Amino acid sequence: MQAIYDVPAPAKLNLFLHVVGKRPDGYHLLQSIFTLIDWADTLHFERRSDGQLLRHDLGASLPADDLCLRAARLLQQQSGCAWGVDIQIEKRLPAGAGMGGGSSDAASTLLALNRLWGLNWPLSKLLSLGLNLGADVPFFLGGSHAFVEGIGEILHPIALPPLTFAVLKPSQSISTQEIFSSPLLARSKNMAIVAGFPANNSSGEKPGRGSGAFGTDEELISLGDEGIAKILGGFGRNDLQKPAEANCAGVVQALQILESEFGNSRMTGSGSAVFARVKTPANEQEENLLNQIIFSKLQGLPANWSGRICRSLDSHPLQGWAAG
Repeated sequence: MQAIYDVPAPAKLNLFLHVVGKRPDGYHLLQSIFTLIDWADTLHFERRSDGQLLRHDLGASLPADDLCLRAARLLQQQSGCAWGVDIQIEKRLPAGAGMGGGSSDAASTLLALNRLWGLNWPLSKLLSLGLNLGADVPFFLGGSHAFVEGIGEILHPIALPPLTFAVLKPSQSISTQEIFSSPLLARSKNMAIVAGFPANNSSGEKPGRGSGAFGTDEELISLGDEGIAKILGGFGRNDLQKPAEANCAGVVQALQILESEFGNSRMTGSGSAVFARVKTPANEQEENLLNQIIFSKLQGLPANWSGRICRSLDSHPLQGWAAG
């Protein structure tokens, strides 16, 4: 195999994000539901025989040493592989959005190079590398929507009904460090309980099945429309939203736009993107109407805002690219 083209790296949304504690090392303990959506970057990989790892940006320039290059370097070092790679990236996901764009690029890089270099590593080995790159990377390797705990590394696969969202990303980005150090940061008093999972312990970590990553014997829990409505209608929230609103006027404006248009809105992750669930279009005409609404809103906003209608994915497009 000489090359792999058109490798997707989809984004995620946090349907809720609760801060439930803090570890002695300063990392905050979280609970969240991550859902995969069809807004994605696209990567292309061509194998090199000289061992070099090079990235070529097909759009706006990215930082010199981004997460996909770091992922390639880590896999090369840990495997002892002599091959190199040219990585071309079509960056469509906005930076600083809280949608996991960099982490998703890293995960897709690990999965693609595992094939391109003929390593055939099992998913468990890739998951351990992913956690070294960032707490969100294992989620994108896991291949499924997930109920998430710990600092983001304790994952439990869930099934969700088809969902449609309107997503807006202001031009401004937010410092994650500033949000987590803000005096406005709330802490949820009660741990979430998701039917089908064992009760949580006081540390926020879950013993037994699922610790560290998707367990091979983890039962897939289904969360239906009623559960989604409860999460988005009052139980769930993003505890990072208040400090974000205080630091970024764009977040406030985006929330107001989606609230007035669709009746619900919240921030995702620790970035500045916000979303609202919308009724899933029944046909192409309804879908075009939704996209026209977002397009019209963007026309009246400052430059460098982005947004679109997104659908949830049944599973990650690369699910099964590594052995279980």
